[in-house]
Amino acid sequence: MSTLAAARADNFYYPPTFDPKKGGLNKQQGQHPLRERAKKLDEGILVIRFEMPFNVWCQGCQHLIGKGVRFNAEKKQIGNYHSTKIWSFSMRSPCCQTRIEVHTDPKNCEYQIVAGARRKAEAYTAEDAGVMELDDPAEAAAAARDPFTKLERGDADKRKAAEAARELSMLVADSRVKHRDDYAINKELRRRNRGLRKEEAGRDEQRRRLNLPDSIQLAPHSEQDRQAAALVVFGDPARFDERGPNGRLGLQSAGVAKRKSSSLGLDSKSGSRHAISQAGKLSRIRLGAKLVLGDVPV
Repeated sequence: MSTLAAARADNFYYPPTFDPKKGGLNKQQGQHPLRERAKKLDEGILVIRFEMPFNVWCQGCQHLIGKGVRFNAEKKQIGNYHSTKIWSFSMRSPCCQTRIEVHTDPKNCEYQIVAGARRKAEAYTAEDAGVMELDDPAEAAAAARDPFTKLERGDADKRKAAEAARELSMLVADSRVKHRDDYAINKELRRRNRGLRKEEAGRDEQRRRLNLPDSIQLAPHSEQDRQAAALVVFGDPARFDERGPNGRLGLQSAGVAKRKSSSLGLDSKSGSRHAISQAGKLSRIRLGAKLVLGDVPV
């Protein structure tokens, strides 16, 4: 062992007070070889690493616990199915500490969720999985005893074999076409990848010019984005303090009546400028709509 602590952890360390006449090392130290895992062994409970056999929903917080998540579960025997033991695995969910209990089902070769969770409904057919569908044992035994059923199943198997042969021949032909000239295919693929890498490098360069962080990835240019940008109408870029009579100082120096007439735009120059600005915005909106509809050339 590399260190003394590791040697002690694996029970390879024997203290100077060890006496082999008094039994093993664990007996003299008053501990079980499995340490904390066997603290409830007198109750028939052993702590093991249990792996969730399928996806389940936690009933405490509706959190999804994925297949393959491991727990420190308490394992104990709760019964027998003929000569096979039925085991119970009890654990706490990692999300809300809800107690989950799973039992083995030797009769159906399955696991049963007893408490704390419910199994996620996932129905897949053999066709979806791309595998052969196995016959039910009871149906297979009944078909073996019935000559007519056996004959019908034989005809069905022949039809399936013919369909599978046609599909296999199509796959073989497709594979031959794709790999007939592997040099040309590889050359074309590398050419496309070079173009994609150049476009990506150009977008990265543009991102650096815009002083954007590396976490932001620029998308490729598209006609739809360009048309949507043409419809954007920006306001007056001038500061509020620099807008003359309509600015902060102008409004503060003007009276209530003058501000009202200016806001209506009836007899003031600022009202005329406001009307011209609105007309310009409307013309830009109409132009953008024509660009989207394709009424004017781009």
